[in-house]
Amino acid sequence: MTRFIDVHSLVRLVDETGVPEFLKALADALRDDFMRWREFDKKARVASHSHLGVIELMPVADDGAYAFKYVNGHPHNTAVGLPTVMAFGVLAEVDTGYPVLLSELTLTTALRTAATSAMAAQALARPGSRSMALIGNGSQSEFQALAFHALLGIEEVRVFDIDPRATDKLVRHLSACTPLEVVRAASTADAVRGADIVTTVTAHQGHAVVLSPGMIEPGMHINAVGGDSPGKTELHPDVLRLARVFVEYEAQTRIEGEIQQLPADFPVHELWKVLLGSVPGRESAEQVTVFDSVGFALEDYTALRYIHQLSLERGIGQQIALVPELDDPKDLFGLTASGRRRAVLRRAA
Repeated sequence: MTRFIDVHSLVRLVDETGVPEFLKALADALRDDFMRWREFDKKARVASHSHLGVIELMPVADDGAYAFKYVNGHPHNTAVGLPTVMAFGVLAEVDTGYPVLLSELTLTTALRTAATSAMAAQALARPGSRSMALIGNGSQSEFQALAFHALLGIEEVRVFDIDPRATDKLVRHLSACTPLEVVRAASTADAVRGADIVTTVTAHQGHAVVLSPGMIEPGMHINAVGGDSPGKTELHPDVLRLARVFVEYEAQTRIEGEIQQLPADFPVHELWKVLLGSVPGRESAEQVTVFDSVGFALEDYTALRYIHQLSLERGIGQQIALVPELDDPKDLFGLTASGRRRAVLRRAA
């Protein structure tokens, strides 16, 4: 039987664990898997683009488990009452191909993205960072704020979105569930002024300039999340030129990330090498660092394994017959009505 985690089951897992604790545990698991980077069979995600959005498949595997995520990105969905991002995923045994978990990944994607952002910032931001600007106050924003508060000790979040209703929502949620000081900014420039960390998580289409060079101050760490597909970016290319840039999987980020705006030989560093200590992260307190985060399948693999383990420990979720159980593994036809009738006739004879 395959374990099934629907939205309600995932919410139970998160609520019973607590969002900060869930994010911390997930970040620890992500760090462990990034440090096993060379053990994974990796490839850039397979994307099908249309004029309204993108649908992607994201596979990855090690010697024991295979995972994939189905995910979309349609910024105009909110106008018809649908989320911009929707996802589900599967975790399977490599030895048999048997799917052990089928899980929702819409809420999970927001959690794993925030946990990855904070895990990367622990390695790249200035020690003692306490303030963050959060540009883009949509469905990912609360998770980003909570992750940076839980993992880095961020105390102040300065928030801005071109849609004031999104900011209203974010302020309402954060004020109710965290001691963070939430400051509503009048503009992006107002939000980032003096911030230790800047997170951009917008749904802009095209080469938007959310951050320009004049907004960048020495020592900032920039967590660029929203630019995650060809033709979709948030940073002016000169912001990247003045920074030390880190990525998840270079082959994918060259196509989809902020660095798609720059020549193919522009230097970047994969995060796993920093975590292993083979490549330095931040080299000085004044250096500007950028985590050009597009989301990589390994993060979903980690999330699926964590959810599977937690669901078994908590007894949350259900077992479903996603794959037939057969007395004779070569007799699939026997499941059908015709096959069952033939079996009855044979027994009667």
